[in-house]
Amino acid sequence: MAGGTVRLISGSDEILTAEAVLAAVDDLVGDADRAEVLHEFSGEEYTVEDLAIAASTPPMLATHRVVVARGLSRFGTSELAALIAWLDDPCPTTDLVLEWDAGRIPRKLAEAAEAAGGQRISSDVPGGARNQRTWTAERIAESSVDLDARARATVVEHLGSDLSRLGSILETLEAVYGAGMRLGPDDVLPYLGAEGDVPPWELTDAIDRGDVGAALTVLQRMWGAGRHPLAVAASVTGHITRMARLDGTAAANEKEAAEILGLRGSTFPARKALEACRRRGSDGIARAVELAAAADVDLRGRSGLNPRCITEILCARLAAGAR
Repeated sequence: MAGGTVRLISGSDEILTAEAVLAAVDDLVGDADRAEVLHEFSGEEYTVEDLAIAASTPPMLATHRVVVARGLSRFGTSELAALIAWLDDPCPTTDLVLEWDAGRIPRKLAEAAEAAGGQRISSDVPGGARNQRTWTAERIAESSVDLDARARATVVEHLGSDLSRLGSILETLEAVYGAGMRLGPDDVLPYLGAEGDVPPWELTDAIDRGDVGAALTVLQRMWGAGRHPLAVAASVTGHITRMARLDGTAAANEKEAAEILGLRGSTFPARKALEACRRRGSDGIARAVELAAAADVDLRGRSGLNPRCITEILCARLAAGAR
């Protein structure tokens, strides 16, 4: 490893960001002696000046040095001046790994890293169901354990949208079974922990299919993940509201529906609303609006029922009405 690279790693998930940093360090250290090559900064003790000095110091017993700065986001833009100055003239024998673990990377730092030929790495799970499936499949394929199709499906279904746990689960399976082991669903189930959260569209999909049982099962996962009934009801009501706004319009496809709804970026919510609108019809949508409005009043104190119970009744009635 010749040195002279910069990797700026950022992400909103603490676990995935830490995993990305570890992967970068392993790659840059390679077969070298970590004690001779690696210099890490973390916690509240170090300063940006300390980091710049370490990054400017040539290696003594190796061909390159790997300098890692964790938690860099605790510094303000003005405090990053020494690092930005270093990036203007980086040491050719230093590989620098920068972890930005919260908020947006300051423009000056991002531009300086780019000008130094640095690599920007986002550790976040990509958006969109298809991209997430691809990301998950790649992570599983990189693991040393061999999950059969049913085991892979079991892991994905169990985690739901809580994909940041995938790395630790794969590490556990590697430690328990060893590299190269072919594993089925019964082998992986004991090590999956609690079921992960699921995105709101899984609930509205179950409702739109008219599947009462599936809707209630999704709700139980949401409760287990700490979702608040008001937030869940708001997601469902938002879906119903989009249907009501599309009812009677001439929207022929998801793009036109998105324009009517004023949605920017992804047309996914518009497509879902348009499909559900066509399935329910005007009378069904009117009934759904009535149910959502009544549940909203109940959640705000009219009913003595538990908020989770009110939300479950709403979702069950909406699903039954979609049949």
